[in-house]
Order: sequence, then C-alpha cells, then structure tokens
Amino acid sequence: MGAKQNAQAPKKISSSKRTRSPAQRATVVRGNKKAEKYTYIIRRSWIVNIHKMELLTFTRNQPTRIKQEPGKLADSFSVMPFCWLNKINQTGFFLSFDFMKLAVTECCERLAYYGMSTNLVNYIEKHLSMGNVAASNSVTNWSGTCYATPLIGAFLADAYLGRYWTIASFVVIYICGMTLLTLSASVPGLTPTCHGENCHATEFQIAITFVALYLIALGTGGIKPCVSSFGADQFDDTDEEEKESKSSFFNWFYFVINVGAMFASSVLVWIQMNVGWGWGFGVPTVAMAVAVLLFFAGSKFYRLQKPGGSPITRMLQVIVASFRKSKVRVPEDAALLYEIHDAESSIQGSRKLEHTPKLTFFDKAAVETETDENKEAAKSGWKLCTVTQVEELKALISLLPVWASGIVFAAVYSQMSTVFVLQGNTMDQSMGPNFTIPSASLALFDILSVLFWTPVYDQLIVPLARKFTGHERGFTQLQRIGIGLLISIFSMVSAGILEVARLRYVRTHDLYDAKEVPMSIFWQVPQYFFVGCAEVFTFIGQLEFFYDQAPDAMRSLCSALALTTVALGNYLSTLLVTVVTKVTTTGGRAGWIADNLNRGHLDYYYWLLAVLSFLNFFVYLWIAKSYTYKKAKGHAL
Repeated sequence: MGAKQNAQAPKKISSSKRTRSPAQRATVVRGNKKAEKYTYIIRRSWIVNIHKMELLTFTRNQPTRIKQEPGKLADSFSVMPFCWLNKINQTGFFLSFDFMKLAVTECCERLAYYGMSTNLVNYIEKHLSMGNVAASNSVTNWSGTCYATPLIGAFLADAYLGRYWTIASFVVIYICGMTLLTLSASVPGLTPTCHGENCHATEFQIAITFVALYLIALGTGGIKPCVSSFGADQFDDTDEEEKESKSSFFNWFYFVINVGAMFASSVLVWIQMNVGWGWGFGVPTVAMAVAVLLFFAGSKFYRLQKPGGSPITRMLQVIVASFRKSKVRVPEDAALLYEIHDAESSIQGSRKLEHTPKLTFFDKAAVETETDENKEAAKSGWKLCTVTQVEELKALISLLPVWASGIVFAAVYSQMSTVFVLQGNTMDQSMGPNFTIPSASLALFDILSVLFWTPVYDQLIVPLARKFTGHERGFTQLQRIGIGLLISIFSMVSAGILEVARLRYVRTHDLYDAKEVPMSIFWQVPQYFFVGCAEVFTFIGQLEFFYDQAPDAMRSLCSALALTTVALGNYLSTLLVTVVTKVTTTGGRAGWIADNLNRGHLDYYYWLLAVLSFLNFFVYLWIAKSYTYKKAKGHAL
C-alpha cells in the first residue's frame, strides 16, 4: 500500500511494505463463499469497488465491507487523488497517471538533451570554427562523458541518497549547464563573431561553451542511471502481473524518450539552423525546467527503495574476506555457507540471492571458521560475508562480458551524430524548391524507426514469439539484445553501400570540389532506420537486462554500467577516427575521413565498423550461451 507521504518528500517504503499495487484485484468473502473478483482503486487503506461502488477496507489483504450512510461514499471517493485512478484491470505503475507524469518528465528531459546533442557537431564545426575531425571527436568525447558520469550518480543513489534525491540534486547542475550554454550562444561577448557563414571564436568563448557542456554531462550523470530504475521500482517483482507489466514499461519508457528526441531532431534542429543557436538552445532549457517541475509535482505519490549502503564497500569486503580465507575449503553443501536467518536480507532494500555454483573462490568469504564463531566476526563484513553479499559480487562479474559486448554497438550508434551528419552535409538536402532539411534532422528517421518498432515489438512480435518459445517475454533478454546486434551490422553495410555510390558519382562527374553532390539526402534513411530497429532490441533489452539481473541494492549502479557502454562506444569511435586519420593521411593522402569527403574514403570506415560488429556478434553468442540468470527469493526489508 502507498504509505502516507509528507508534502516535502516521499516517505521511504521498503519492498515488503508495498506488496500490492495501487490498482489490484481482491476477492470479496461472503460467509464461506468467495464472490467474483472485482477491480479496486486503493488510496492508503481504502478500497472502492468500481463495479458496485462499495467502500471497503483491507484486513490482512482481505477486503471487508464498511457500512456507509447515504451520500458518504461520494465524499470518500472524491478525496482520492486522480493520479491513483489507474486504468481498470491494470496493475502497478503502468498506464497510471503517475506513469504519465514521470513519462512526460523524461520526454522533456530527453528533448533537452537531444536538442543539444543532435546538431552539436555542426555548432562546434561552424560556430566554433573547428574541422571535421576535431568537431567529431569533441562531440563523441562529450557524449561519452555524459554516459560515464552516471557511475557517480548511481553510486550516490544506491549507497546514500536513493534514486529520488539523486535525481532531485543533479537536475540543478543540469539546469545551470543548459542556462550557461544558452547564454554562450546568445549574449554578445560570449557568442562568437560571425560574418555570414564564417565565425571566429576566442579561447574564452570556446572555454565557456565546453564548461557549459560538461556541467550538463555531470548533471545528466544523476538522471540517466536513476530515472528508468526509479520508474521500474514502482512495480512489485513478487507480483506476476506487475512483473509482466514492468517488461512493457521499459518498451514504452524508451518510446517516450524518442518522442522527445523526435521533436529535438526536427523542430529544434530547424530552429538552430534557421532562427539561431540562442533560440535553439533556449527552448531545450525551458523544456528541462518543465521536466523538473513535473518531476517534483508527483513527489508525494512515488514509491521509494531504501539505499542499501555502499555496494563498492560490500564487494571489497567479499574480495578481502575471500583472500583472507584463500586456504579454506568450500563445503559441497551450499546450505552450510553463512546467511542470516532472522530477516529477509542483511542488506537494506534487497532480497536474498540464491547460491550459484560459479566463481566459487568468492564462496570462501561465506565459510564460517572457528575464528568466525563470535558475534564480532559476524558483524565485520571484512571477515565473514553472507551468501547474498557474495552473490552480489558474482552477479556483477557475470554482467561484465554482456556489458563489454555492447561497446561496439554503441560505437555504431554514435555514428548518427558524427559521420552520418558529415556524410549528409555533402548530399542534396532540398525538399522542394523552398525548403532545405538540415543533415542532422535525418536522425528523425532513427526516431521514427524506434516509434514504429517499439509498439510492433510489444504488441505483435512478443505475443507471436511467445507461441514458439513459451517465454513470457517472447524472447529472453539476451536473445533480444543479440537480435539488435545482428541488425546493427546492416546499418553499417547500408551506409557503406551509399558512400560507394556517392563517391562513384563524384568520380564520374568530376565533383571533387563540389559542396554538394546531386544525390538526395534521403538515401540515408535506410541506415538510420536499421539503427533505430537495432535500438529497440539492444538498448531496451539492455535497460531491462541490467535492471532485472542486478541485485536489488545495486540497480542504479548496474543501470549506469549499461550506460557506460555508450560512453565507451563513443570513446571507441573517437579512437577509431583518430587512428584511421593518422594511418590513412600518411604520405600526403587525404585520408578516409577527409575535410573534403569527396576526396576521402568514408566507405572504408563503414566497412571497418561492419566487420567489428560482425566479430562482436559471434563473441556475444558465446557469452550469452554461458550466462546464468539471477534467482532471488523473499522480500526486501
């Protein structure tokens, strides 16, 4: 049940105290006979029978009818906030007004982020007077940092602040960065001096821009790893209906993200290129302010997980205790390993984890020896650890190979904001006689692909796959990720084929120094569409996998771990571009990624990424085959 909240912040509720959802089924007991099931709307301890408009209350999860005087029921019903009036027959957070509030919040936040990042390579290249390689590397380095800082936010969320207060704290830094970026693009003296398309930026102006960008990168570190986990926390893992709804939550959560990104890639990019960068950055800043207000507006209705203390400390304790007992023999019977029996788990906010027969060296930390038979040893996690604590470390280690396999995919994904845009700059961007589409706006087709495939996957592919696989989600999480990795190869092949055709046209018509090649930019649509389709399988699969397979008290950290694949993918892209440029420009050659792409060989770079993706896919198949899914039991404290 939702606990009573104060007006300042939500009260922390453990999982064991909220075993039922805001809208749930209950069975009315009349004498010794059970009546039909009805759907009830719950506010604290009150339940309303929607079908017969009766007011009831729970006694040990059994509804009891309360006598009501005429007219009193309406008064009782009217005091219930509308946000608790969930769609009938739905459980948990999904499709409730609470979900819509958090969804709109994330939509605005993503609109703000993509409103900056989608066209950032053009801003840096043209407005700050940097070349193609420098601009591309600047964007991938910044984007990579945006996906690395979540480790900081995730640690604070899991260990000390909780997800709610981590989000609340870091949005302040985010807003400061966005405000500074808007000022740097609009206030005289802070914005570069431009004459037509030629701009000159001083070192101070460049420094202000990058300070703003990296403040945003720090701010997003507290939002990215927490917001999806915070939404998923609203579901009860011990309720089968809610557990199934949570799988759909991740699909629709990613859908909402892309609604915001769609507006950013179309309207905001057009504003930046045709109205001005001050307005182009100002609108996302306002959107972020709206997101903050919406987030705080729902504060008293959120369910919160208690922070469980530092996960890093717990993992170090297991490692230290294991090496201390390196010569101790692990018993064959796992039941002899140390685990507390007077509570569900010694780790606050976490369920117990069952013992797994892998990485058995760390089981030594849970072996009780003669020196551990006193209470002081049990209290010291550096000498003796519980099975759940050991399994936390094992779970994290088991996630690392799956995590590593996502880095190449993230490198492919990062091409949309760099070389895809540069490639599009060399093509015909006209739409009719009077309108020109910015090359960065082609990312809209990636978003449209996501918006198309997300409901198709959730409503068509999953039910169809379920008939063949028998799995409740259609595919296992690892199968879903693997399908996305395979599809990503086709995006690079498609981009490479287009570049071969473009360069052939350049050679045939001697257009080496032409600003644009008379080939429609819409030939890029297939490569964007393949990336979007791959996202629906891989990125959403990763969101769900790292949340679901993470120990309860490490979910923010593991969500951040999933995001770091994007960071490392961006850094890998930067490394590849740097190495390729250095190797291919020797001897006075233009190189694969030349400032004038008509004299380069961008197609070779696409083939390189396609080969890396192909090799990565087969490595992933071996990793997925050997993975063992987590088994949790009981309720969290």
